[in-house]
Amino acid sequence: MSSQQPAVAETAAVTEVASDDRHDRRRWIALAIVMTAAFMDLVDVTIVNIAIPSIERDLGASFGAIQWITAGYALAFAAGLITGGRLGDIYGRKRLFLIGITGFTLASALCGFAANEEMLVASRLLQGAAAAMMVPQVLAIVHVTFPAHERGKVFGLFGAIVGLGAVSGPLLGALLTQWNLFGLEWRPIFLINLPVGIAGLILGRKYILESRAPKALKLDLVGVVLVTLGLLMLIYPLTRGRELDWPLWGHLCMAGSLLVFAAFIAYEKYKTRKDGSPLVELSLFKVKSFAAGIAVQLTFGIVMGIFFLVWTLYMQTGLGWSPLKAGVTGVPFSLAVSAAAGMSVQLLVPRFGRKVLQAGAATMAAGLLVYIWEADRYGMAVQPWQMILPLLVMGVGMGLIVAPLTDAVLSEVPREHAGSASGLINTTGQMGTALGLGLVSLVFFGSIDEEKLAPEAVGGAFAQAFENSLWWVAAVLGVIFVVMFALPARPKQHMEGGATEDVMLEDVVAEDVMSDDVVAEDGTGPLAKPETETEPDKEPQTQPVLSR
Repeated sequence: MSSQQPAVAETAAVTEVASDDRHDRRRWIALAIVMTAAFMDLVDVTIVNIAIPSIERDLGASFGAIQWITAGYALAFAAGLITGGRLGDIYGRKRLFLIGITGFTLASALCGFAANEEMLVASRLLQGAAAAMMVPQVLAIVHVTFPAHERGKVFGLFGAIVGLGAVSGPLLGALLTQWNLFGLEWRPIFLINLPVGIAGLILGRKYILESRAPKALKLDLVGVVLVTLGLLMLIYPLTRGRELDWPLWGHLCMAGSLLVFAAFIAYEKYKTRKDGSPLVELSLFKVKSFAAGIAVQLTFGIVMGIFFLVWTLYMQTGLGWSPLKAGVTGVPFSLAVSAAAGMSVQLLVPRFGRKVLQAGAATMAAGLLVYIWEADRYGMAVQPWQMILPLLVMGVGMGLIVAPLTDAVLSEVPREHAGSASGLINTTGQMGTALGLGLVSLVFFGSIDEEKLAPEAVGGAFAQAFENSLWWVAAVLGVIFVVMFALPARPKQHMEGGATEDVMLEDVVAEDVMSDDVVAEDGTGPLAKPETETEPDKEPQTQPVLSR
């Protein structure tokens, strides 16, 4: 019997290596799937901007409706993200991801076949709600699938995808709109999601492994209602205010939202004491890196919301450029964001820490100032090649922020709250975007008197309004630069928070999540061993339920 032991041990070792190789391939395929879904969502946010004039002409939509098509998505997205993250923690991140990508694909089809502006707005709201179920699971799946020492590399890749998706949407939208495929004009910008979504659904079912919070949680319905109501009361009046001539009820509604958010915080504290299942884990804000990162995420979302919309209006309505010309103009921006995001986490942040993010904010602001100077110098005669320099500088600045910011916010978050934390990250970013879109009414159209504006003066007025908007964006970046001082000066080592024993246990959990030996839906599987089989020198309750 003893003579067989070396052979048995060798066979087991070979099997283990083969299993590790198989699981390594599997988790990287899963990463590709969830990142493709994230890319699809990001493209869908920006792709609409470039098609705005085409939608306006085809449906006869007012600017108020157009603004609601863009901001409505962000509003539904922001309102549902925290809930989506918590649902993933409770019922399984894979399950919620698949539900979200299914709803997103169906809503994209409804957008593509919308017969009027009302149907398009409703479909965009549904699309945003579905995205709120899908997107929080992306970072959560990454967080529980990859061990801590690999997460920096993964988040660096994620940042590059984020940057590429956010700024390649206009180019893709320009091509699809310009080509007018099958006479559908702007509609292919939504229909292109159908084959991507179907492929993501099929492959996701096969390659993504299930994970949940190890501690039993409950859905906080009161918290859902309060946070959704607060967001609606804040963002809806901003979005519709200009169209309705800023009525008194709008100002009262925005002021009242602060009371609703205060009630939400008070209730979440009560919910934590009662059963430990709040919608928002307020203890996360005691983590300095998380709280500071959330503040940066909010203000950076405002920057993105303002810039991308006014940039489209400036190029297509102000300068009279075609969608393709406007889309191609953004290529340098896209390349610069992707390149800077790809190297910031791996090369720059480990050496320079917080200074990388602050350099990103300062660089982006410098690019805006150059853009303002060129827009003023060349006026209506400005050409795309003259915009390359400011767009490159702005793109580098954005890339230096997006990738390390995600890593900084999540680096110290306990894994059991990964879904809630990633939902908060995306919620604040979308809140910022929706606020930025609402503020377009002030910073852009506030300087335009459309009723007294002659048709021949529209271009010059839009160009001047664009310059005014960029000053506002530069000011917000100044605020971001200051807020970044609250981030850790030096990079962390991707620890999970809590005691060392907790970190070690979470790393074991990550390995379990990557294994085929998981508990199936019917409760079978090696992790479902009875308690009597537990080794006597180990604690009997160290395995949380992670796969069902």
